Amino acid sequence: MLRACAGPFVIAATVAVALPAMSQDMPERPERVVSVNLCTDQLAMMLAAEGQLISVSDVALDPQVSAMTEEAQKYRINYALAEDIYLMQPDLVIAGSYSAQATLDMLERLGIPVARFAPAYSLAEVRDRMAQMGDLLGQQEAADAMIADFDARLAALRAEVDERPTAALYYANGYTSGDKTLSGEILAAAGFENIAGTLGFPSFGRIPLEVLALAQPDALVTSRPYPGASRSEAILDHPVVEALREGRADASFSDKDWVCGTPYVLRAIESLRPLRNALTKEP
Repeated sequence: MLRACAGPFVIAATVAVALPAMSQDMPERPERVVSVNLCTDQLAMMLAAEGQLISVSDVALDPQVSAMTEEAQKYRINYALAEDIYLMQPDLVIAGSYSAQATLDMLERLGIPVARFAPAYSLAEVRDRMAQMGDLLGQQEAADAMIADFDARLAALRAEVDERPTAALYYANGYTSGDKTLSGEILAAAGFENIAGTLGFPSFGRIPLEVLALAQPDALVTSRPYPGASRSEAILDHPVVEALREGRADASFSDKDWVCGTPYVLRAIESLRPLRNALTKEP
């Protein structure tokens, strides 16, 4: 998540298509791939064959939002500049639905195929993105193995629980994520009941401080602030929020495991389990 965003749920508006948008005929097995989006960076690094991926975006080096900073150091870094990318002579550029549109348009006019991936808004769509990247890179076998591992680990994490504490996902500017979001599904898989649904936020919205105080969630789950001052994050230090934290479970997490539709969402689920167990006194 970039600093301008309000939390791991704020990636983009709802996308109408599920498959990555293809600008031109895709090579059957591209040999020189450039990624200009954090989420496609990570999926490509996981699935590309040796030497197939030649460049990832600079955001892949940011430890606040990237789960694969060490891996990213092995690749040439790009800043989504058309001139720089063109000189790399890629036979495929992969991007998010909202990545540097002017750059992508110029590359398409120059005859370079571009594939755009929609954000993942659910755990099911995480599986879809893995399969789509495998198909795009000609690495279907590797993608199938990754999906099988993802399914097995998710099934184990989703074991039935007897008690579901209430929790609020609360981010900069008071934004929250409901059950119909990736963050909401991570919360549910970890054994929590998301108060956003009862407050009328099935997807994204903003919870006023007064409403949050009246809801009295058992736990607050927030994102870790960026270094330096931010007016959008100042609400997380408000006396109302501090009062809610006193005597309640409270956790702040880096966005790097939450923001993208990759297998790292399983680590986000795992990181919430100790918080839930502390509330329910379960081992």
